[in-house]
Amino acid sequence: MSTRTPRTTNAAAFAAAQTVIPGGVDSPVRAFGSVGGTPRFMERAQGPYLYDVEGREYVDLVCSWGPMLLGHGHPAVVEAVHAAVDRGLSFGTSTESETALAELIASKVPVERVRFVSTGTEATMTALRLARGVTGRNLIVKFAGCYHGHSDGLLAAAGSGVATAALPGSAGVTEAAASETLVVTYNSREELEKAFAERGSEIAAVITEAVPCNMGVVEPQDGFNAFLREITQRHGALLIWDEVLTGFRATSRGAWGLSGEPEGWTPDIWCFGKVIGGGMPVAALAGSAAIMDHLAPLGPVYQAGTLSGNPVAMAAGYATLSSADDAVYAAVQRASDAVREGLVAALDAEGVDHSIQRAGTLFSVAFGTSKGGVKDYADAQGQEVFRYAPFFQSMLESGVYLPPSVFEAWFVSAAHDDAAIGTVLEALPGAVRAAAAATPQG
Repeated sequence: MSTRTPRTTNAAAFAAAQTVIPGGVDSPVRAFGSVGGTPRFMERAQGPYLYDVEGREYVDLVCSWGPMLLGHGHPAVVEAVHAAVDRGLSFGTSTESETALAELIASKVPVERVRFVSTGTEATMTALRLARGVTGRNLIVKFAGCYHGHSDGLLAAAGSGVATAALPGSAGVTEAAASETLVVTYNSREELEKAFAERGSEIAAVITEAVPCNMGVVEPQDGFNAFLREITQRHGALLIWDEVLTGFRATSRGAWGLSGEPEGWTPDIWCFGKVIGGGMPVAALAGSAAIMDHLAPLGPVYQAGTLSGNPVAMAAGYATLSSADDAVYAAVQRASDAVREGLVAALDAEGVDHSIQRAGTLFSVAFGTSKGGVKDYADAQGQEVFRYAPFFQSMLESGVYLPPSVFEAWFVSAAHDDAAIGTVLEALPGAVRAAAAATPQG
C-alpha cells in the first residue's frame, strides 16, 4: 500500500490524474476542453456548495448533473446511506430495497414494472434491445443533438460532450451499428413523417429526450411530443422516453409533467437516472407489464447486472425521492427562477444577444440566438459558442461552478438559499461583460 503526497492544488491533482487516467478524467466534459483552464478537483460538498482540493468554495450549478435535488449531504440521504452501509455494501442477491424504490417510482408516474441498472447508458441500451425484442424490428430513430448515453447505436449526432469536442460521433462505432439508427432533426414533424413513410415497417422505436438537455435545453414545440406518441402508435413502433436527466427533476413528474401528463398520454418505455439514485450510480427502465415482462427471466430479452439494485444506491434513491415533497420542488423552482431572471437581467444590461431555453426548473443560455431561439441541433451549434468560455471562467473565479460546456443545462437544488443565490447574482455582471468582450478568435 503506497502513501501519496496530499494534493494541494487543482493543477497538481490534474497532472497526477493524467499519468494514470486517459485525459486525466473519467468523463470528457470534466476536462474543461471547451472552456479552458484547469479542471477543479472537488474534495467535499455540502448544501449548495462544492469545495475543491485548494479549499475554495463554489456555489454548485451542476448538482452532479442533476441528482442532488435536495442539495449535497442532505441529512435524510446521509442517514439512509449510513444505515445501508452498516448492513452490507452488496450481496449479489435481491433485496426489499429494490421493491421499495420501484414502488415509489410507480406511485409518481404511470408505470407497472421497473428494472434497475447502474447507468443511464445501460438503461437506454436495454430499452433499445427491449423495443427490438417486442416489435421484431431493427431500426431506431433518434434526434440529432439528443444524448442517450454512449452505446454504439446512439452516438450519432449525440450532442453533449460529443458536441463539445466537435466530434461527429465516435471512433470504434461500426458502420453496421450506425446503420441501424436513423437520425432526424429535432422538432421536425416532416422529417419524421418521411422516415416512417420510407421505412416504417422496419422501425422498432423512436427514442427522445423528453426535453433535450444535451445541446443546451431545447424546448419541444407545442404538440411535438404528442405527435411522437401518435406517429409511433400509428406505425406499430414504440416510444422510448429518456428521462435520465429530467426525471423527477424538471418537475415532480419529470418532463412528462410538462407534456404527457397534461395531454393525457404515456410513452411505452421510460428511462430514468440521476435523481432516482440521489447521487449514487442508479438508473432504470420502466413501463407496462405487457412490455417490460419481455425481459428475462420472464421473456426472451436478456439483461443482467451484477450491481443492479445495489442496496446502498437503493437507499440513497429512496431517501431522495421520498424527501422530494411539494416544498422541495417549490424551493427548487424559486431558486431556478431567481438565477434565470438574474442571468437575463445581466445579459440585457450589457446588450448581449441571447435566448434562454427552459424545461421546468432546468434552463440554459445560448448566445447570439435571440431571433429564433434554439429549435434543434443546428441552432445549438450555430450559436456564439466563443462567448461561453470567458463567461464560465469569470463565474468560476467569483466562486460559481457552472457546467463546463455551453451544451448543458444548469441545475439548482432545494438547498440553494438566498446566500448562495446572492453569490451567483453578484458574479453575473462581470461574467456577462467578459462574454460581451469575447471575439471568435478568443
